[in-house]
Amino acid sequence: MFSGLWEAAKNSPFRRTTEAHCDAPQKELVAGRSISAASTEQYSCEYGSAKYYALCGFGGLLSCGITHTAVVPLDLVKCRIQVDPAKYKGIFNGFKVSVAEEGFRSLAKGWAPTCIGYSMQGICKFGFYEVFKILYSNMLGEEKTYLYRTSLYLAASASAEFFADIALSPMEAVKVRIQTMPGFVSTLRAGAPIIYKQEGLWGFYKGVVPLWCRQIPYTMMKFACFERTVEALYQYVVPKPRDQCSKSEQLVVTFAAGYIAGVFCAIVSHPADTIVSKLNQDKGSTAMGVAKKLGMAGLWKGLFPRIIMIGTLTALQWFIYDAVKVTLGLPRPPPPSMPESLRLKLEAKQA
Repeated sequence: MFSGLWEAAKNSPFRRTTEAHCDAPQKELVAGRSISAASTEQYSCEYGSAKYYALCGFGGLLSCGITHTAVVPLDLVKCRIQVDPAKYKGIFNGFKVSVAEEGFRSLAKGWAPTCIGYSMQGICKFGFYEVFKILYSNMLGEEKTYLYRTSLYLAASASAEFFADIALSPMEAVKVRIQTMPGFVSTLRAGAPIIYKQEGLWGFYKGVVPLWCRQIPYTMMKFACFERTVEALYQYVVPKPRDQCSKSEQLVVTFAAGYIAGVFCAIVSHPADTIVSKLNQDKGSTAMGVAKKLGMAGLWKGLFPRIIMIGTLTALQWFIYDAVKVTLGLPRPPPPSMPESLRLKLEAKQA
C-alpha cells in the first residue's frame, strides 16, 4: 500500500523533473511553472523525495511547536473563558483573575504538553500535507490540478490533519485538564498517569472526534486560504513577480497571507474548540451533551482572544515554515500558473 503511494507521489506533475544548468534560459521547478535563470538555485533535495518530506515535517515541528508554546498564557485564558465564563468574563479579566489567584507563573501552565503535542501535530500536518498534495495532484493530472487546485488544497490538508490530530490528542487532553480543572496537578509527568489511572487510554483519545471537528475545518481553511491568498497577493498586490522578489520580501508575503488565513481559521473552528475544552474538563461528558448544555451563545465564548491568538499563530507558523524551507534549501514552487496545454485548449474553444 505505502509503496504504491510513494510511487504515485514521485510521479506527480508537481515533481521537479530536471536539475538547473547555468546556461539554460528557463528552468521548470514544477510542471507548468517557469522561473528565470537568474533566480535559479541549487536545492538540498529533490521535490517529492523522502528527504524533502522529512525536512518539511521538521519545519512543521518547529512551526507548530514554537508558536503554540509561545502563546500558552493566552491559550490558558481562552480555555478558562470557555469552561467558566461566569468567572472569567473576558480576556483582560481572565488574565487578572488568573494572576490574582495563582501568580504569574500559573500563566505557563500546560506548556510541556502543548510543546510536545503540537510539535508532533506539526510534523504530521505539514509533512503529510506535502505528501497528499503531490499524491492527489498526480491522480488529477496537470490540467485538473490547476483547475481544481482549491479542492486539492482542501483535500490534502484534511487528509493530513486526520493523522495529525491522532498524534495531538493525548497531549491536548493533559493540557486542558492542567489549565482548567481546579486542584488538578500542574505538570505533564504527574497529570498523564492520573488520566490513565482514572480513564485508561480512552481518557487520552475521547476528545479526538471533537478535535477532528475543530482542527480539520481549521486546517482546510489554513492551507487553502493561505495558498490562494499568496496567489492573489502576487497577482494583485505585489508589484513584481515572485521570482524577482528577494527571500525577505517573499517571507513578508508569507506572513501577511498567513495572518489573513488565521482569522478565518479561528472563526470556522471556534465552536468545536469550545467543546474540546469543556469535554476534557468534565469527566464522562460527550461532545453532543456539551454542545446542548452550552447552547449557541456558549459555543462562541472566547472568540475574540482566539482570533488574536490564531491569527498571530497562523502567520508565524507559515513564516517559520517558509523560513525553514529557505534556510534548508528546499524547493519552493511559485504560485500556480495555467499550463500551456490548457491555455491552448481554451484558445481553441474560443476561436
